Amino acid sequence: MNPPIVKFTIDGKEYLAAAGTYIIDVARESGIFIPTLCNIPGVKPRGACRMCTVSVNGRFMAACTTPASDGMEVRTSSPELEDLRRAILEVMFVEGNHLCPVCEKSGNCDLQALAYRYQIMVPRFPFQFPHRTIDAANPRLVKDHNRCILCKRCIRTVKDAKGRSFFAFRRRGHKIEISIDHEMADLMTDEIAGQAADICPTGALLRKEGGYRIPIAERKYEKVAIGAPDGTDTR
Repeated sequence: MNPPIVKFTIDGKEYLAAAGTYIIDVARESGIFIPTLCNIPGVKPRGACRMCTVSVNGRFMAACTTPASDGMEVRTSSPELEDLRRAILEVMFVEGNHLCPVCEKSGNCDLQALAYRYQIMVPRFPFQFPHRTIDAANPRLVKDHNRCILCKRCIRTVKDAKGRSFFAFRRRGHKIEISIDHEMADLMTDEIAGQAADICPTGALLRKEGGYRIPIAERKYEKVAIGAPDGTDTR
């Protein structure tokens, strides 16, 4: 039996969707940009980054984990929401060590692209400059903990044929990090390594022996701003 159809509004415009469809999926299919760093179409959401926070009937909720319901009123943008998203981005920058000018992912990085979109200049929070390591033990991937934003994309999507993840959380609290399971290193193919590097929204996962394949000025967000329709809003 098909789920019932619900009627609701996004930014004052009426939409129809199957009950249970997440707000961010309806918005994406309708050409409405809601920023996110952890959401992946077709993969069960986790609400890790909170960049997709929207106003639902006056309450702030994550668009990636909130299903549409009948009569719901969604607002995707307001001065308060924009400031909240800036604050989230600023926290991500100050709690890690993101050195964009020397990062191989520069120009292809979702975090960097959103920082440009929201005009992040000097963060309101003090830089933490944490001491973090770089794990280069895997024969195909480098895991740079300095650039990881704990979005869980790699954990949720990069798996072997039996559904086992190549990545997992390690430690707790402010020392928590996502690490490569080196016991499964022999099972990681070039294809899986490439998938991991591509799914990462920052430069935390990089392929070995394949750096800078895309020249500077020819990278994704050097041509089209994040969230812009293809071929428009070029930099």
